[in-house]
Amino acid sequence: MESTTVLLIAVAVTLAALLLAAAVGLLVRLVRARRGLRRAGLPTGPRWVFWGAVLYFVLPTDLVPDPVYLDDIGVLLLALRTVRGQASAARPGDPA
Repeated sequence: MESTTVLLIAVAVTLAALLLAAAVGLLVRLVRARRGLRRAGLPTGPRWVFWGAVLYFVLPTDLVPDPVYLDDIGVLLLALRTVRGQASAARPGDPA
């Protein structure tokens, strides 16, 4: 193989690994946020938002094939925003 091809493959693999790490980090934040809300006795929002985001991340069928985790990251960010929005709505005196 040419050195250019090897370099492009290395860059693609590195980018895919970084996107996967970001998606896993968001999944962990989502789970921690939901767990923290449940411990505090606050509503965690619709369950389907949380479980839908987790299933979308785990299942192999996506809008974009899985070496590109941008769609997974978007779904996890929306779910995290929804869960945190429910927390701020439950505590009107606290800043969002």
